[in-house]
Amino acid sequence: MSIIIVLEYPGATQAQYEQVTNNLTGGRGGLKKPSDWPVPGLISHAAGPTPAGWFVTDVWESKEAFQSFGERLKPLLQEAGMPDVEPKIYEAFNVVT
Repeated sequence: MSIIIVLEYPGATQAQYEQVTNNLTGGRGGLKKPSDWPVPGLISHAAGPTPAGWFVTDVWESKEAFQSFGERLKPLLQEAGMPDVEPKIYEAFNVVT
């Protein structure tokens, strides 16, 4: 079952986000298409600034795929100085790509 992930990082910046995405690709730049992700299962990704920090929302094929990604992501977030936040996870009823 597909899931929707919502992450809100208070105080985080675009520079921190770009550092993390660059490190996820092994220094090849940002994540521009699902095949750039270091694990399979991503359906969609969107990120941008908010008045309070940085916002990310993903759709993943399964909770397991997201958890696999999270294991790789967490140390990179810590390295970039981004706050440790708990993702909000919702079951997807409809996904259009």
